[in-house]
Amino acid sequence: MAENRILELVKQLPTNPGVYLMRDAQGNILYIGKAANLRHRVRSYFGSRQKSTTKIERMTARVADVDFFITGSEQEALILELNLIKRHRPYYNVRLKDDKNFPYLKIDTSEDWPRVQITRRLEDNGGRYFGPFASARSVRQALKVVKDIFPFRSCTKDLTTPLPHPCLEYDIRKCSGPCIRAITREEYAEIINQLILFLEGRQETVVRELKKIMQQAVTALEYEKAAKLRDQIQAVREVIAWQKLATTVRGEQDVIAFAQEKDYACVQVFFIRGGKTIGREGFTLQGTRSEEPEQIMNIFVKQFYDSAAYIPPLVLLQYPVEDRAIIEDWLQSKRGSRVRLQVPRRGNKKQLMDTVAENARQALLQQRIKQLSAPTALNTALEEIKRDLNLPSLPLRMEGYDISNIQGKAAVGSMVVFEKGKPSPAHYRRFRIKTVPSADDYAMLQEVIQRRFGHIKRDAAVSGSWAIMPDLILIDGGKGQLGSVVKAMHKAGADSVPVASLAKEREEIFIPQSANPISLPYTSPGLQLLQRLRDEAHRFALSYHHKIHKQQTFASALDTIPGVGLTLKRSLLRHFGSVQFIREATLEELSSAKGISRSLAQKIKEYLT
Repeated sequence: MAENRILELVKQLPTNPGVYLMRDAQGNILYIGKAANLRHRVRSYFGSRQKSTTKIERMTARVADVDFFITGSEQEALILELNLIKRHRPYYNVRLKDDKNFPYLKIDTSEDWPRVQITRRLEDNGGRYFGPFASARSVRQALKVVKDIFPFRSCTKDLTTPLPHPCLEYDIRKCSGPCIRAITREEYAEIINQLILFLEGRQETVVRELKKIMQQAVTALEYEKAAKLRDQIQAVREVIAWQKLATTVRGEQDVIAFAQEKDYACVQVFFIRGGKTIGREGFTLQGTRSEEPEQIMNIFVKQFYDSAAYIPPLVLLQYPVEDRAIIEDWLQSKRGSRVRLQVPRRGNKKQLMDTVAENARQALLQQRIKQLSAPTALNTALEEIKRDLNLPSLPLRMEGYDISNIQGKAAVGSMVVFEKGKPSPAHYRRFRIKTVPSADDYAMLQEVIQRRFGHIKRDAAVSGSWAIMPDLILIDGGKGQLGSVVKAMHKAGADSVPVASLAKEREEIFIPQSANPISLPYTSPGLQLLQRLRDEAHRFALSYHHKIHKQQTFASALDTIPGVGLTLKRSLLRHFGSVQFIREATLEELSSAKGISRSLAQKIKEYLT
């Protein structure tokens, strides 16, 4: 009945552009969105279930009413949508985590002796703003860099009349001393102007201006002033030398990329000014589950530039945005000149984007590790695993197993160990599969398990890591993998060791004697720890597989050449580095290698090409 009532309500919505608000039975806002056509957009949520995501199904099941605002254009709708999301923070909207007024650096050039301040409010009062920064710590780091180069004042004293004594900052050369009139207003204004140029990324311009002023000081025999300017120039040059990432990219641009995992996404924004990276900021989005990358990028761009102090003429994006034309018009109205959104596909810009994306991936990884590494989080995770998997004790030692092969070839197995929730690489083990000739992951898992626990069964005096019995064994896979491992454990005499499997598709946990899988929330510390154990076993197996496969590929290619024995094979590999380089070498290059005659070189070319 409720759904029929909503469908009737949707049919009466206008076809104008605007913003819609979905509410639950208590009137709480579940979701806010914008639309070029309100009726068509809202109706799409209640259409075919085959095309909807889990997130949309859960949301629409709670919708009891739809409210809306009509706007004059899509751009007006975009701005209204941003303001409403920021105000109401609906549960189902993707949003910046801990959304707040981000900190900025502010320089009020209308003051006689301008200060550099940290503020969280953007006001149209003539001040110059730089940011936003992800945290106050980021702002303080930026201030520390510029304070060492440009000695501006940071006090709040009334400087209408000179003070009798300067503060400590003047004594340690962190301030130019406007309070005691150790510098004229014109000289101080020049420092502030250089600082603004620096923060805009125009460091080369700063260097040229400082050189000019230094030369004037030398001409006027003001050597102490010239020495200070020389030190400033050197400090700016050190900053320029540090900024090497974007030396192949010209102009002013922001580069935005993110990495996503479950309900979170880590976004990295690199600021390129004058062909150099002048800084970067990291942000966390939450509520990204079931969202497409294009939609996540779309939402972040709108939220970020809604409060950005500066918008460059070019914004490079990892993924395209669906409202590109509208957003470009909106950004143009904020900047006052044309702004382009571009997804680089090749060349220097693509290389830069790949670097930013890798930074985002690493940031996400570090965030996950930090969350799981906290003692309280680890204890909670271990307690959850014990409770939900019905273990007899805390899983202080967990072993993860995985198999890696290509159609049965170069098959290897891995064993990784986590102790008290943390990796213990000294106890990791690798297995070359010996008894399974075909691509049979079940049989391969059984071989690895029997070899691991066979040490104890065969030798009661076994020592080292082999002798330590785990509190839990985790297998990558579902019911089938679990069943084969249980059989292998029984055969190896290790029935008392608890075992579980974790399937990737739905992150379901299977345990013996239980027909139904265990489904833990994605935010569960216990599930996240098991995922990390599973992923580490996969990574360790894959890296070993690549090594073995590479060795076998090299061996098979060279072993087929008559006259090339083990010694010559090693010599060739040392000389050229790989079979691929041997294959690409010319006849003359092959003949120059130690022990290779021209006739043998000709034979090698024939067999490898």
